[in-house]
Amino acid sequence: MKRRQALFGMLGLGVGAAAARHAIAQQAKKPARIGYLSMASPERDRNWIAALREGLRDIGYVEGQNLILEQRHAQNDVAKALELAADLVQRDVAVMLVYASSTVPTLKKLYSNLPIVLLGHADPVGSGIIASLARPGGSITGLTDGHAELAPKRLELLKEMAPSVSRVGVLFNPLTPHALRQLKLLQAAAPGLGVTILPIEIKAAQDIEKAFESMRKQRVEALVIAPDPSWASGQERRISDLAIRHRIPAIGSISEYAENGLLSAYGTNFAQLWRKSAVYVDKILKGVKPADLPVEFPTKFDLIINLGTAKALGIKPPQSVLLRAERVIE
Repeated sequence: MKRRQALFGMLGLGVGAAAARHAIAQQAKKPARIGYLSMASPERDRNWIAALREGLRDIGYVEGQNLILEQRHAQNDVAKALELAADLVQRDVAVMLVYASSTVPTLKKLYSNLPIVLLGHADPVGSGIIASLARPGGSITGLTDGHAELAPKRLELLKEMAPSVSRVGVLFNPLTPHALRQLKLLQAAAPGLGVTILPIEIKAAQDIEKAFESMRKQRVEALVIAPDPSWASGQERRISDLAIRHRIPAIGSISEYAENGLLSAYGTNFAQLWRKSAVYVDKILKGVKPADLPVEFPTKFDLIINLGTAKALGIKPPQSVLLRAERVIE
């Protein structure tokens, strides 16, 4: 009798161990849940999200099998972005991808243990978000967008396309550290190009028309856009139309500006940036700490020129500039 009880006990232990192994195996197969928080709209982010998904697939992640991607879009509303972030945290995301620079300091305070991958932050060191690019520390890492560093080059290209201009406006948000940095870099580069920089403040999308009226009064002849997701996301067509209406040659930072009618755009290839962010997600999911992942600078930059707009403004971009363009829109 005792022998049979012992045998059943051993069998019970065996069944229990098998059940435990099965539970562990099931947990191992549980899809990784990652969050995506953007200040833009779903339509505005569509191509970049496609690039992110492509990057994830290249590494071996398949949505619905080993990955769940939770997308949230605040559409230029900072308060809404923070609410959406809280929702993602409640859903227990393992990593949060963030394209909403203005929210990052608050996210850092509220969710200090949540791994965050920055998508195109202009100046994470200057903003006090990370300690350094090489050693970010804490729970935040990711990719910069190069906006600030490329600002003087944008001014140079604008001057090459419209050499007669001397009064150049800079559309920027004075409350955003990286926008202030771009302004300072442009002011430093201006004397060598024979131009005067005229700061044009803008804090929200509803201020765009007012900003162009200010440019008219200040006799602005050309424009460099130092964008901030809090007001610029999804406003490319609106800004481009106003620039043409006021006959102001302007240069933006992303291809969508030129595609929507601005004279030109020069900046980081954001599709490549979003695709590369998948590598950060993969490493974090595999146990690497964000503090040990250096923040990277983009490596691919595109110059886009809209010849239709150039013609409307009476501008003929020199061949030397056209040959450098990644794309020329007829």
